[in-house]
This record gives sequence, structure tokens and C-alpha cells, in this order.
Amino acid sequence: MRSISIFGATGSIGESAFDLLMGSGGPKTWRAVAVTGGRNVARLAEMARALHAEIAVIADEALLPDLRAALAGTGIEAAAGTQAIAETADRPADWTLSAIVGAAGLAPGLRVVERGGTLALANKESLVAAGRLLMATARRTGATILPVDSEHSAVFQCLDGDSLEVVERVTLTASGGAFRDWPLERLAQATVAEASSHPNWDMGQRITIDSASMFNKALEVIEAHEFFGLPGDRIEVLVHPESIIHALVSYVDGGTLAHLGPPDMRHAIGHALHWPRREKLPLARLDLAALGSLTFRAPCETRWPALALARQVIAQGGAAGAVLNAAKEQALDDFIAGRIRFTDMAGAVAHALDLAAGRPGFGTSPDSLEAVLEWDAQARRDAAAWQTAAA
Repeated sequence: MRSISIFGATGSIGESAFDLLMGSGGPKTWRAVAVTGGRNVARLAEMARALHAEIAVIADEALLPDLRAALAGTGIEAAAGTQAIAETADRPADWTLSAIVGAAGLAPGLRVVERGGTLALANKESLVAAGRLLMATARRTGATILPVDSEHSAVFQCLDGDSLEVVERVTLTASGGAFRDWPLERLAQATVAEASSHPNWDMGQRITIDSASMFNKALEVIEAHEFFGLPGDRIEVLVHPESIIHALVSYVDGGTLAHLGPPDMRHAIGHALHWPRREKLPLARLDLAALGSLTFRAPCETRWPALALARQVIAQGGAAGAVLNAAKEQALDDFIAGRIRFTDMAGAVAHALDLAAGRPGFGTSPDSLEAVLEWDAQARRDAAAWQTAAA
């Protein structure tokens, strides 16, 4: 019986993973080591009981009494706090899903890799902020990292072991988010509620807003660079409103392989869960005749300046990824809180990158979690101060 852990179980990715695990036998098939969540105690406890998990950890320490009460009599251990989540990653498991949103997912994911485990990575920020560190650690310990982002899973499947020497370019597709057809002049007035509605995918609020700003795709471009080792000029983005093709890999012989599937994260999660085998998954099957047609267009960088920032980060290297990721998270917080406009987020991130570029050590990739977090903290301060600097 394989052992599994889910970090970020109560988020949209975690819920999809839970659905797959329960649909394939639950505790009769899988031995659940750990499940973690942010603040949803009731749901985390429900998942822990259903999977017969050994431990459940809630990120908010103030909620520990509630979690203990919800698990009373089950024999399931309860813990709380970010440090407890990181320490729980040290518990051996055959397969660990990293689905915590944001930089908070970096520490537990890195600890899984440090113990040589298999990390199914849905936390793209880990590769953006600390890609060199994470991948170097995996090489040293023999850990396996499997992509769970739908686009990177699609590239991984299309490559199927092919050498990058025969790959001409990789194309990541983007739905375009909530504002892909809005007039440009209207974007500055976009509300949080409007940005939080995705036309195709069922995701959490933060990822949905990142999709509307295309910062989500910017992170994925950097992620592809770090995970696959491709230079930035061999990674493209294509707007594909139907979200049926998730990525394309073009080869030097002129052929292109495309990965198609319904917009359902359970495919990428299931592929990583069962890899290197393929198992039947409870997903809708494509009916291309019913779809009729698929459409594509080049992204407009006036509408989505985040894409240009991604290329800048790849060119700069060093600590640029950690800075962009942290500044983006701060700018998103500020937009959600109503402190800045939707169109101000890219300006705040660019400001943080400009300041960071002038600081000592910026051109060197952080070689420890502590170094990543130092750049992270400074970038958040710089992005938060952008309003004053821009005034």
C-alpha cells in the first residue's frame, strides 16, 4: 500500500486530489500520512477522518483547539503552524502533493526533496522563487519531482523522455482569464469580484486573479525554464480560450505534439499520482466533433505586462525569481484589499525588481531557504511601498 501526504488539502488542487484518492479506494488503497490546510478546520478534519490520516495540520495556530476537538476520538494527531507543516514534510511518504498556494509551499516542498521523496509539485512558486535550489537538491538526494500544473504536466507527457536537444520550442497555453476580451481602457476599473471569475477553470480566488492578470502564466514560463532547463526564447505563450490544448512541444524535425484534455486538474494530479503508469481516471472524455473548433491568438503584452516581466526574470537569473514571486504576492494582497488597482500590480512588481537589481548578490541564485526568504521579505516591502514611490 503506497503512502501519501497532501499539503494544501483544503484548496482546489487538494480537493481534486482527495476526490481521486477516495474514488480509487480511499484508506483501503492508500495509507495517508498527513493532510494540511490553511484555516478550514471542518473540511481538514473531514478529509483526515475519511483518509484515516496519521496527522492533520492547520496553518493557523489559533485554530489548533478547534482541530483537536474535530478529531477527538479518532486517534489522528493534530498540529498547527507553518513550522509544524514544514516538520510534517519530514515524515516519510511514497508520494507527497505540494498544493499550498504561494511562497508558503516552499519550505515543506524543499524538505520532501531533501529526504529524497517523490514530490508532486502544484506549488509553482517553489520553482519560481527557488528553482535552482530545489532542482539541485533533487539531483543531490535522488528525489523525484513531478509537475502537476496542467501545462507542465502536458509538456512532461509530450516529451516522454525525449532529449531537449531535439526540442525547438515549448508552447504554454493560456485561457486569457476573466478580462481577455475587455477593452484595455476598462481594465483599470476592474473589481476584485470581476477578476475572481474564471471562464473555464474552477480555482481559488488568488489563482483566478493571477490568471486574469496573466501573472499565473508568467510564473509558469519561469517554472518551465527552471524545471525543463529551457532558455526563455524557447518558451512561448499562446492564448487559447477553450483551454483544451494545455501545451505543445515542437521538435527540430518540424513536428509538434499537443496535449489535449478537458479543463480538469484531476488529469495532471492523477498522472503524477500513478506515474510512471497510466490508470483510468474519472474524467469527461473529449468530443472534438461537439467542440467544433479551437481558437488561438498571440498574447497582447500591453494587456498582460506580466509576460514581459517573466522574460526579464529569466534573463536576469539570480534572485530575480524570488523577487518577482514575492512582489506579485504582495501586489495581489494589495489589489484584493483595495489599496491598488488591477493594472497597478505589474508596476509594483517591476518596481521591486528594479530596486532588487541594485542590491548586492542579486545576480547569484539563493543557495538556501533562508536566502530565498530574505529576498522574499525585502521584495514584499518594496512592492508594498510602490504606491508612495509612484505618487
